[in-house]
Amino acid sequence: TQTLPASRGRILDRNGLVLATSVALPTVKVDTKLFAAEPPQRKAMARLLGMSLAEFDERLEPGGTVLLRRHVEEAAWTEVKAIAQAHNLKGLVEEREYRRRYPEGEAAAHVVGYTDSDDIGRAGVELLLQHELEGHKGQRTVVRDRLGRVVEDVGDIALPRHGSDITLSIDSKIQFDAWKRARDAVIAHNAKAASVVVLDSATGEVLAMANYPGADPNKRGGNAATLLQNRAASDASEPGSTMKPFTIARALDSKRVSPGSLIETAPGRLVVTGTTITDAHPHGTLTVSEVLQKSSNVGTAKLALAMERQELWETYAALGLGQKPRIEFPHVATGKLRAWKTWRPTDHARVSFGYSASASVLQMARAYTVFARDGDIAPLTLLRRQPTDAGDGAEMAVRSVPGQPVFSATTARQVREMLRLAASPGGTAPDLQRLTLGYSVAGKTGTAKKLVGSEYVDGKYRAWFVGLAPVSTPRIVVAVMVDEPRNGKYYAGDVAAPVFSQVVQQTLRAMGVPPDLDVKSQIVSHDIPAVQESF
Repeated sequence: TQTLPASRGRILDRNGLVLATSVALPTVKVDTKLFAAEPPQRKAMARLLGMSLAEFDERLEPGGTVLLRRHVEEAAWTEVKAIAQAHNLKGLVEEREYRRRYPEGEAAAHVVGYTDSDDIGRAGVELLLQHELEGHKGQRTVVRDRLGRVVEDVGDIALPRHGSDITLSIDSKIQFDAWKRARDAVIAHNAKAASVVVLDSATGEVLAMANYPGADPNKRGGNAATLLQNRAASDASEPGSTMKPFTIARALDSKRVSPGSLIETAPGRLVVTGTTITDAHPHGTLTVSEVLQKSSNVGTAKLALAMERQELWETYAALGLGQKPRIEFPHVATGKLRAWKTWRPTDHARVSFGYSASASVLQMARAYTVFARDGDIAPLTLLRRQPTDAGDGAEMAVRSVPGQPVFSATTARQVREMLRLAASPGGTAPDLQRLTLGYSVAGKTGTAKKLVGSEYVDGKYRAWFVGLAPVSTPRIVVAVMVDEPRNGKYYAGDVAAPVFSQVVQQTLRAMGVPPDLDVKSQIVSHDIPAVQESF
């Protein structure tokens, strides 16, 4: 009985480019009764098959027909056959088995995942959609001659059934650029790791989800499982000041304040049941807009403490914090959002500016779609959304994917304008708009101390930036997190915001979004000092 191999389905990006495919390669077996190679010939074959002579000989010891090597590259198998032919060696048997190939290598590995030697998905989309992707082998009954050659089919043939192709929402060009920017940030800042998520804010499609460091799934080593864990989706940490826009949005939406309402933040300190909340330096009296622009912990905490705990908790929960994202991906993080009844006054204040809660980069990116979509939050998908009809009307149908309302449209637009100010002179990322040539941007920095065990450690930080572009008609949300930059700079405005800028420009150009700013007017000859961020 001879097995007929089945091909695993391909994984494609949104434009039909191949992210994973299967190639039929020789698996070499040996009939030891017929194989009579001398040591020099065995040594040459072993080298071509990537084995030592001792390992080669050990494989032959059981006798009978034994497996020598699986998934041999065609060039190596051709040379092995040439040696056998030159020395009239019998007993080599070739069978075909499929092996996975990943054309995008490390850049897409954290999304696509990988399969093991038996073609079973072990991570990423390969694991998640195993049943759709896997093929089902066929078989036939044959008669072989003494040299292992098939001379006759006998009986019925059960044909193999190949796996189904899967089309992702990922754009391979955007994915590669996001991965490259994450890699460059890790190298430039001597950081432990970096993650970047890019969302189509209108459809909720994930255009990129990149991490560095990683591994090439075509050349996996023993630590592949750890390196290919998609930290952007599976790891949660305290997001720091990137939480502030949600707190301020709830204060605005409840009509407690307006963007111009005054908040007294002097002397830059606020004592809450014995715990002192501080700003990086005193700001005095700020408007609500300036509280966000200057990233004032004191101002944000005062707004939060004016609200009921349950109200604030329900806002964060509506944004998906503390809940597992509903997305087609394995091992996504839930994050931490403790029940509001357990909040002490210090928790009530600190959660408003990104402590006492945690979220993944993917969760934060999704949460910011509420500002890009005029108040409702997008449903996420890693699979490409299909239009219902052809032509321009279908494109509009795709872009009207309904979301869950959280804030009013007026509130979302007001916060969007505040986020634009935060990314302009006078904010914590003042160079961001100047660096993002052609496109208006809005977003928020977050520099959070790392919690190691039960203590916050000086000198260990995570630098966050989450934002959207273009501001007037947002098309994308981009979230960046750089873990533990150790090269002198650690503020998010210096570390994460430039990554955001680079990714925004590349993504919008790849999507064919026309620039909404005059490039010449953006070019200036001096750097603008950042407002020091409070954390």
